[in-house]
Amino acid sequence: MFSSGNLGEAGASGLLAEVLDDGEIVRKPFVPLSHPSGGNLHRWEELRDELMHGNRWFLEDPMDLERIAVLLSQVITGPSDIAYTPWYRARLIAGDEDYDLKDMGAPPRHKAGHGRANPAGIPYLYLGSTRSTAVAELRPHTGERACVARFELSGASNLKLADLRDPRSLISPFTQGDEGDIIELRADLPLLERLGDELTRPVQPRGVPYEYVPTQYLCECIKKLGFDGVLYRSSVSSDSGVNIALFHPEVAVAVESRNVSVTQVAVAIDG
Repeated sequence: MFSSGNLGEAGASGLLAEVLDDGEIVRKPFVPLSHPSGGNLHRWEELRDELMHGNRWFLEDPMDLERIAVLLSQVITGPSDIAYTPWYRARLIAGDEDYDLKDMGAPPRHKAGHGRANPAGIPYLYLGSTRSTAVAELRPHTGERACVARFELSGASNLKLADLRDPRSLISPFTQGDEGDIIELRADLPLLERLGDELTRPVQPRGVPYEYVPTQYLCECIKKLGFDGVLYRSSVSSDSGVNIALFHPEVAVAVESRNVSVTQVAVAIDG
């Protein structure tokens, strides 16, 4: 109702006046109330720096899991968002040997390197919402070939995923208990958005061993809270594709695969 743009400013003012039974309230200045703490974004910034350059295992002040649980409860993906979406994984083909369908799942533990969501040795399954998204995530060169497998999620209606693509669009003040809850949630919206940005932010290969640590820690917290995975935007897809990181790879089953060739790699620059 409010984000479609069809209501218009005059219509919104009229609706508010009707809801509150006060035609004068729309003519008064309004300043949103701020939470005294300013939100937990600053704590994430401190924690992120500590994880990369200070302490890795014994943190001075770990994340407040209770607060993170409350925030993530606002962005749980509905079954329809994942059950009816085809999901894909791609692997670059080296030489002339193709991959069997059984080889298109998550790597075995002894071959699982550092990933955006997983620490080395703990395999997660990364899938893209389109074939091109899955291939783009490999950062391929023009002329390379890739095998792309389509996956189906077993028991998709029971999967619990944290949707960090656009948290602000998923959260409504009308679902909050009282004014204090609304103020606190509003203060922490930037934190939820930053967590989504962290999963999307490109990382240079030389920085992978330490720059992936904050998002690995984040996903470990999400997994600890009972989630099955996390949904996030792709930073390299040209078709607005999204990615999913599944903490339990066995919930996805490869059903078919095909080989594709990379015919073009686009480059965008800043400035």
